[in-house]
Amino acid sequence: METHRIHPELLERQVRVLVVGCGGTGSAVVAGLPYLHQSLVAWGHPGGLHVTVLDGDVISPVNCVRQPFARSEIGHNKALVLVNRLNLFWGLRWEALPAHLKPGTYISRNYSGDDLRAHIVIGCVDTRAARAAIRDAVGNWSATSYLMDLGNNADSGQFILGEPLNERNRRSRLRLRTAAELFPEICDPALDDATEPSCSAVAALERQGPFINSTLAQHALALLARLFRYGEITYHGGFINLTCGATSVLGIDPACWKRMRSQGGQTSPVRVRPTKRLPH
Repeated sequence: METHRIHPELLERQVRVLVVGCGGTGSAVVAGLPYLHQSLVAWGHPGGLHVTVLDGDVISPVNCVRQPFARSEIGHNKALVLVNRLNLFWGLRWEALPAHLKPGTYISRNYSGDDLRAHIVIGCVDTRAARAAIRDAVGNWSATSYLMDLGNNADSGQFILGEPLNERNRRSRLRLRTAAELFPEICDPALDDATEPSCSAVAALERQGPFINSTLAQHALALLARLFRYGEITYHGGFINLTCGATSVLGIDPACWKRMRSQGGQTSPVRVRPTKRLPH
């Protein structure tokens, strides 16, 4: 397997991170990002992270079972609640945007007028249409170096760090392939499940176990931490199955990428697909 080296400019300035979606997985990622920020600063990084969280959903009673929301927060926007909580606790000035990233809509500024075209985009969405919107957005954002995609079903899932094709990332043999390139079906809106989600907490737990989201988030954050700490990585994702306790890394291997695409992802121990739509 090959080695990927970090884009050097990300070690020389504050890194803008955009998290799209803050449900079960997204909220776990957002909660872990302050630790990554503090680690970067301790390692001598000049600016650490500036994070913007984008989500248009409001908190429902079911969200209080598996996600870090209180019943007193029901009816409030998820992104605003999470970011306000982190800013108060950690003394940060991170941003929240209570909106959805819709297909064909490219948001370039947040409410403070700061550039939203992030260096790192982390997608934690649960529909193929949302993944397609992220794919299209990062393809038009010349600042975006990396796209991290996390997705899961009840007890298994994947995290994949890729370099989306845009002005910054040209075609090359070792460009990290994105989840959308390796598994094109995860961005096909025609395959989304249009059935209405259940409002039952038990049904929600059957759709997703209580710990798959946090497990994926920790693995994804650990990968980013390693990339910044050592400046290089030898894998760019992985697959997790909590049913049997199996994990498998996604190596930096053009031959493997080609084989995965030709076989529709069947070479991985976990069948990659976006999560089913959950109650919001």
